[in-house]
Amino acid sequence: MKSQLCNFCLKSGILCSKCQSMVKSGKVSETYLEVARLLLSLENKYPPLQSVSFHRAVEVGGVLALVVGRGDVPRLLGYGGKIMRAIEEKTGKSVRILEKAVDNRKFLEDLFAPLPVMTINTIWIPDGTTETRVILRKRGRRPPPMNIEAMKQVAKAVRNIVLRVEFSR
Repeated sequence: MKSQLCNFCLKSGILCSKCQSMVKSGKVSETYLEVARLLLSLENKYPPLQSVSFHRAVEVGGVLALVVGRGDVPRLLGYGGKIMRAIEEKTGKSVRILEKAVDNRKFLEDLFAPLPVMTINTIWIPDGTTETRVILRKRGRRPPPMNIEAMKQVAKAVRNIVLRVEFSR
């Protein structure tokens, strides 16, 4: 696995001066450190993790969003979802896997999966800011399978996108 921290530091649990300074400066969060160690420990059991680029981890409202390199989402969703389930079990949080270098539509589709995104609009507010309106297709009368407020906070933390989420009728 490729990460911002040294593999030796992640395996040993003792950070070198370079990695320690990244943690102290806030460039790397404690959540990132915990998830990177977890992914490194899962590498032996799941070999596709060896080629994953792990960029960021954001924890908001019981949701853990992992930002990985382009094309790495299928590697983490492989093995019938066992890798994702292992991460969820170890952290006790709902996990979302997001790609780093994709357009906003792909980012939002990954964020709200399995609900299909029907429309994405940009709303310009009179004070000069913008909001992104996302219309999702609701499946039956059941509530959505995720916490929509937490997904809004994840979008704000990862991409600095302010969301307005609506459901089609």
